[in-house]
Amino acid sequence: MAVSEFRPEPFTNFADERNRHAFEAALEQAGAQLGRTYPLIISGDRLTGDQSFDSINPANPSEMIGRVARAEQSHFEQAMQAAEGAFETWSRWDPMARARVLLKAAAILRRRRHEFSAWLVLEVGKTWPEADAETAEAIDFLEFYAREMMRLIRQDRLTRTPGEDNELVYVPTGVGAVISPFNFPLAIACGMTAAAIVTGNTVLLKPAVPAPVIAYRLVELLEEAGLPPGVVNYIPSPEADIGEWMVSDKRTRFVSFTGSRDVGVRIFEAAARVQPGQRWLKRVVAEMGGKDAIVVDEDADLDAAANGIVAAAFGFGGQKCSACSRAIIHTAVYDQVLAEVVERTQLLKVGDPRAFETGLGPLAGERYFRRVLDYIEIGKGEGRLMTGGGPAALAQETGGYFIAPTIFADVAPHARIAQEEIFGPVLAFHRAPDFRSAIEMANDTEYGLTGAVYSRSRENLEYARREYQVGNLYFNRKCTGALVGVHPFGGFKMSGTDSKAGGHDYLTLFMQAKSISEAL
Repeated sequence: MAVSEFRPEPFTNFADERNRHAFEAALEQAGAQLGRTYPLIISGDRLTGDQSFDSINPANPSEMIGRVARAEQSHFEQAMQAAEGAFETWSRWDPMARARVLLKAAAILRRRRHEFSAWLVLEVGKTWPEADAETAEAIDFLEFYAREMMRLIRQDRLTRTPGEDNELVYVPTGVGAVISPFNFPLAIACGMTAAAIVTGNTVLLKPAVPAPVIAYRLVELLEEAGLPPGVVNYIPSPEADIGEWMVSDKRTRFVSFTGSRDVGVRIFEAAARVQPGQRWLKRVVAEMGGKDAIVVDEDADLDAAANGIVAAAFGFGGQKCSACSRAIIHTAVYDQVLAEVVERTQLLKVGDPRAFETGLGPLAGERYFRRVLDYIEIGKGEGRLMTGGGPAALAQETGGYFIAPTIFADVAPHARIAQEEIFGPVLAFHRAPDFRSAIEMANDTEYGLTGAVYSRSRENLEYARREYQVGNLYFNRKCTGALVGVHPFGGFKMSGTDSKAGGHDYLTLFMQAKSISEAL
C-alpha cells in the first residue's frame, strides 16, 4: 500500500467567512442533538445498564450535553472478555490492514471535522481555534500511527551473519486499558487508542468524566472505519472503580494514561503489583502533567515573548499539561515583560465558546473551577495580584465555570503556586538575576514536561539546550502546541514516562520485539 509522506493537518482559516459559516452550522447541528442518551459499547453491542450520569455544558451547566450509561463491574467483566476474544483474531490481522482502518478513520474525521470540533466546544468549552486544532491533532495521530505501523513491518535493523536467517518482528501484547483526559478528549483518546489497536492490541476505553460524549463519537467513528467488534470497548463511569479494575486485573497487559500526577502515581503503583495468576509485567505509558516555565532573557524579542506567554498560559484556560504557569524573567526586562503580558491578558475576551470572538472559555467542570479558585486565594498571599483574581463576570450571569485570567507578580520560586500544578488560567511571574539562575529556577520543580526560552544569545540557548530538564523544549516560541511527528511529546521526572506520543518510538511501547533465527 502506497501512502503519501506524513504532513500535519492544516488548521482551519477562520478569517475565511465560508469557514465561519460552516463551523456555525456544525454548532447548530450539534446543539440540536443535546440531551441524547449514550450507551456503553461492548463488543459492538449497545448496553444501557441500570445507572447513568450526565455530561453538562461547562459554559452553561443547566444545559445537558448527553446522558451516559454508567459502567459497573459486570460491564467491566463483559468488556474484558470481549477484548480478550477480539484479540485472538485482531492480533492476527495483517498489520497493513490494521493501518488501513486508521487511514479510513482519518478520512472520515477530516470530512466531519467541524462536527467533532463543535462537540469539543459544547462538552469541554474549547474556543473555535482550540477545538479545530484538537481535531486536526486527532487526524494526525491516525495518519501518523498508520504510517508508523507500515514502517515497522518493513524495517530491518539486524546485523547479518553467515549461515543464519535472522529477523526481528514486533508482536502485539494483549488487552490494554486506555484512560483518557478531559483536556484533549478527542485527540489524546484517539492517539492512545489508535496506537494500541494499530499494533494489534484490544482496548478498554474509559474516558474522562467531563467528556464521555466525545469519546463515544470517537468509538463510533472507528466502527464506521471498519474496526471489528470488541477491539475497542467503551466503558465510561464517574467513579474510580472502573479504572482501578482495569489497571489491577491480571489480564491487563498495558495501561495508557494521561492525567494528573497523583492519579498517575497510583496507577504506576497498582500496575506494578503482580496479581495471582498474572504471567507478565504490565507496561505503563503515562503522561502526568507539568509546571511549565517560559524563560525570557535580557536580549529577547519582548513582544514575541509577551505574546507567547499569554498564548501558552491562557489557551484553553491553562488546562493543558504543557501550559505556561511560570514566567521566569531576567531582572533587566522583568517590569517591561510583566506590564506587556498584563496588558495583553486584559484584552482577552472571556465568553461563551460558541461565539467566534471568544478568546477564553470556561473551565471544564465545577470541580476544576473550585480547585483553581482555591489556588487563586493561596496566590493572593504569595504574590502581587496584577489582574484577574476570581470568577469572571460571566460566571455570575450563567453559572458557567468562567475564571478571569489571573497573574501574580514577584512570586517566590518555592511558593505553592510556583510548585503545584493548578491547571487553570493562573500565571506566576518570577524575577531572575541572570540567565543561568533562570534555568535553575525553571528546573526546580518535580515536573519536567515543556519549557521555552526567549533569547538572542546563542551561548544561552546552547546552555538551555544542555541544562533545561524538560521533555519538550522550545526556543523563541511558546511552550504549547506540539505537532504530531514534529514535536514528539512526553516529559521527564514526575511528568510521566516520557513516552513521546507522536514520535517514531511510540508504537513499540505497545508491542514486544521477537528475534527469530534459523540456521541455514
